[in-house]
Amino acid sequence: MAEKRKRSYEIGELDHYLFGQGNHYEIYKKLGAHKVTRGKKTGAYFAVWAPHAKAVTVVGEFNDWDMEANPMERGEPLGIYTCFIPGVKEGEMYKFCIETYSGQHIFKADPYANYAELRPGTASRIADITGLKWTDEIWMEKRAKWDHREEPLSIYEVHIGSWKRHLGREDEGFYTYREFAKEIAKYVKDMGYTHVELMGIAEHPFDGSWGYQVTGYFAPTSRYGTPQDFAWMINYLHKNKIGVILDWVPAHFPRDAHGLADFDGTPTYEYADPKKGEHPDWGTKIFDYGKNEVRNFLISNALFWIEQYHVDGLRVDAVASMLYLDYGKQDGQWVANKYGGNKNLEAIDFFKHLNSVVLGRNPGAMMIAEESTAWPKVTGDVEEDGLGFSLKWNMGWMHDFTEYMKLDPIYRKCAHNQMTFAMSYAYSENYILVLSHDEVVHLKCSMLNKMPGIGGDKYANLKAGYAFMMGHAGKKLLFMGQEFAQLREWSEERELDWYLLAEEEHLQMQNWVRDLLHLYKRNKAMYEMDSSWEGFEWINADDAERSIFSFVRHSRDCKKNLLFVCNFTPVGREDYRVGVPKRKQYKLILNSDDAEYGGTGEERPLVYKAAKSECDGRPYSFAYNLPAYGVAVFEF
Repeated sequence: MAEKRKRSYEIGELDHYLFGQGNHYEIYKKLGAHKVTRGKKTGAYFAVWAPHAKAVTVVGEFNDWDMEANPMERGEPLGIYTCFIPGVKEGEMYKFCIETYSGQHIFKADPYANYAELRPGTASRIADITGLKWTDEIWMEKRAKWDHREEPLSIYEVHIGSWKRHLGREDEGFYTYREFAKEIAKYVKDMGYTHVELMGIAEHPFDGSWGYQVTGYFAPTSRYGTPQDFAWMINYLHKNKIGVILDWVPAHFPRDAHGLADFDGTPTYEYADPKKGEHPDWGTKIFDYGKNEVRNFLISNALFWIEQYHVDGLRVDAVASMLYLDYGKQDGQWVANKYGGNKNLEAIDFFKHLNSVVLGRNPGAMMIAEESTAWPKVTGDVEEDGLGFSLKWNMGWMHDFTEYMKLDPIYRKCAHNQMTFAMSYAYSENYILVLSHDEVVHLKCSMLNKMPGIGGDKYANLKAGYAFMMGHAGKKLLFMGQEFAQLREWSEERELDWYLLAEEEHLQMQNWVRDLLHLYKRNKAMYEMDSSWEGFEWINADDAERSIFSFVRHSRDCKKNLLFVCNFTPVGREDYRVGVPKRKQYKLILNSDDAEYGGTGEERPLVYKAAKSECDGRPYSFAYNLPAYGVAVFEF
């Protein structure tokens, strides 16, 4: 007997086939709970993949959580359960009650839900996101032609719940998505960032996980509002010419009873073998990248954020933990691949598939890898055996930079290469230089308190460091609070210490970072040749004795090139000369000694004429009175 003709929203044979192949890229439109009309009745169509379940029912506010009221029908061959329940309303809570083969009844949130109950509640909510309002056409059209390799990219990493709060309220005082959008747009435009990167957006039960232990992959967290509010925020930021990147966590998920762990009473989303399916250090489960349905879940989720919510990029968390089978494990805790090695071949294949589909369907979007090892070709083309990411976090640079900056200046001459080494591999990948949240937590100190010295020395050190970072090849990322020298480590439990801006030193730091960011954004020399050796040139990479670094950033048309000079000691160099490539005039466009940055405010010439006088191996040079911890940027 032929199968009854399926309605457009129902799971049919083709859905089973594509999902089983791992190619149902919009499966989120079918699985989960969706508002539909059947005949004259409106309600919700529920669908859940639970291959090893004995039976599944829907329980919720609409049936008084009755385990027997709404049984679901099993569809083969994949074990997708479905049912239609009339009268279900927007916002009502529900779960799937799964009877396991051992006879237990377990209650699970919907893996494909678009909205969730506010924690500590764990239910899913009915949400209709088909009618989201968008007015960001201009942004989206420009994005389709945007090339991250040749455009400025300066990212402000933000945790919504602790950026700012409404103080004095009985609850946490979180800003809503809409309140946050208005405040952050003003701030980011003023500071000069191009994008915000949002931590902890997908639904998660525990605030202290910062959103890295996800239970609702398709649901923006209800802490800050509804899915409609979330979409409004992105639309608003786009209207203000600000891009949005989300943290995305395909590496692992928590054991919470309502989440994905042992979803149908058996390892469904995770590897069955605990040596492959668990992170001992993190206490979390690892997705089974060999299972087509799991790969499909993750790829469709990435597409969901980018296509349904207009997100401009995903920063993929903990990529290294996915690539290596022995990541964070001791001998005996992991299983080798079929060749006897430690590479997770299934995860490698997953990344290639993921990045090909996401970027192929969405020109101008970004997939960014947080990858901490020397894995080759992370941003290489899939056709040439690369992983296909757009960009990679430069964790090596971050480590070397912070270790150097922590040193007392007297010892820096012995570690000079820590600041220059990154340029030896700067073009092996498409890099982002990052000073992220990970650098200012867990007793690592704030950026300011990493600096040696006391009082003004700390601020001067950090200003020099930020200038070096901004001038160095690669895109940029700063975590919130670093731009005004937050004193305390970051905590998700409180807002940033904005009151510090009443103090001169913090305001001066903010002024400095603001002007660096605007300098970066308005000068092509700073970004358009980030993928080419021709974009960066050392003038003197070897002045270890004085701990001075000088280099040039070149534009493609050789106009408005920038010369950077950075002094990392408290010793002024009145007799300093810098070698230059051409006998031209050099215009001083940024000077850390200006009063607005906390300098002496000493008047000095704005234009310097190069003379025929050999210095730094160059035929021409000019003299510049370089202050202690001084930074000078010249245009030529």
